[in-house]
Amino acid sequence: MPHSELEASAVPTSEADLPDVDPMDHEMQSAVEDDGRGGAEAASEVPNLPTAPAGDSKLDDMFDDDDDDEDADPDADVWLDSSMADAPPEPAPASKGLDLEVLQAYYQRLLPFRHLFQWLNHSLTPGSDFGHREFAFTLQNDAYLRYQAFPTADLLRKEVLRLNPSRFEIGPVYTTNPRDRKSLDKSSRFRPLSKELVFDIDLTDYDEIRTCCDKANICRKCWTFVTMAIKVVGAALRDDFGFKHVLWVYSGRRGAHAWVCDKRARQMDDQKRRAIASYLEVIKGGTQSGKKVNVKRPLHPHLGRSLDILKDHFQSDILAEQDPWREPEKANRLLQLLPDKGLNDALRKKWDSCQDRSSANRWADIDALAKSGASRTLDVKALLEAKQDIVLEYTYPRLDVEVSKKLIHLLKSPFVIHPGTGRVCVPIDARRVDEFDPLGVPTVTELLAEIDAWDREHATSTAEVESEATATATATAADGKRVQDYEKTSLKPYVDHLKAFAQALIKEEAALKREEQQLQEKHSADAMEF
Repeated sequence: MPHSELEASAVPTSEADLPDVDPMDHEMQSAVEDDGRGGAEAASEVPNLPTAPAGDSKLDDMFDDDDDDEDADPDADVWLDSSMADAPPEPAPASKGLDLEVLQAYYQRLLPFRHLFQWLNHSLTPGSDFGHREFAFTLQNDAYLRYQAFPTADLLRKEVLRLNPSRFEIGPVYTTNPRDRKSLDKSSRFRPLSKELVFDIDLTDYDEIRTCCDKANICRKCWTFVTMAIKVVGAALRDDFGFKHVLWVYSGRRGAHAWVCDKRARQMDDQKRRAIASYLEVIKGGTQSGKKVNVKRPLHPHLGRSLDILKDHFQSDILAEQDPWREPEKANRLLQLLPDKGLNDALRKKWDSCQDRSSANRWADIDALAKSGASRTLDVKALLEAKQDIVLEYTYPRLDVEVSKKLIHLLKSPFVIHPGTGRVCVPIDARRVDEFDPLGVPTVTELLAEIDAWDREHATSTAEVESEATATATATAADGKRVQDYEKTSLKPYVDHLKAFAQALIKEEAALKREEQQLQEKHSADAMEF
């Protein structure tokens, strides 16, 4: 059986421009409470940033709560412990939109376990960075199996093939193998040591300003909000914090995740993670709140840089494509964000006479009436700042900061399949983020059909194509070179991206280890000389 079956005024930059069951067991709770890391060491690695109140630890904050929630039935969740994992799960219907055999074929032939291992292990040789890393599986009956760990990529692959989960998530590296946590004398000995700093962007957080789609729906127009977020957050992580290794991953439907993989980022405690999350948080308040951007002047360099990045997007993607203020009700929202009553009255009078006015024209009207002297009390500087705040409110990233604040938070693995769309959660090349098309990301059935097509084209015999028994993850091309199945498909550039990313990370980790070893040898030599 073939596998395919299975004119507007510019953004202002100066005054001259104007006129159910607890997923956290007792041991885990104790580990978090007894974790003594934090406070004092924060200033050594992170710039002096505003810190958010610590607050209470919410159990829901541990898990990836992006767009998959609409595909799962929370009332059906069954939470399992690693000690229950020895027996295969009972047969259950496949997740919505995914056939069990198709999913199994994807895991067997396409998911790049080796490159995931290298990315998480930071070395070609198996070590604790991978072996003590928690994996969590969502099984086909919606049971959630936590505290899984694997010494090698092959063992992870073997378990994934055995369980055939609808997806799996990645957690922190612990002091010991998560499977062994209950055998420790003291639960405080089991605690998280490191995990990538992560960020979550979900288009549902933009529903009040995007006009093309809402809820789980997306299109290329509203995907530009994610593009803007990747540019702004990426620049801040790179230029303000010096991070080099940031992996962006498509969530499979309507969002993206950032994994900051530098060693310095992985070793940060919760206080440092909260500080960076607070630094990047600008949009605050729910859908019913008033002004959502309240920033100090003069603008922080990060915000000034962000405005430079976003100004062109505001003109093309917000004013022209989203057209957020064409409707009179939405236009009133724009007036609420302007500081001068006289100017607002003049604008309202003009717009009442022409209610079907484009957002670009309404935006241009602000400057035109300001220059005409419509308001005698107009504060030009205040108007400039208000327009800058409006640009930020409609373009600046809307991050789910709770995802970023906790070391113990679990996040969906790259290259799993989104159960609602069937699309692969592929990496996004931030250097060419404008070219990324979420609707062009391959689905699992398309990928398996591409393998079949390649095999037919390169088969030496009809029997080779039709025989299920000969199906493997590699094949031999006409020139004798072995070809892996992913290389036969449109998944190849995404796997190659992860491969190159992991190699660069491994190279830097090796250099850091050499530096540490040389420093230790120098200290030892100095001690002996003394």
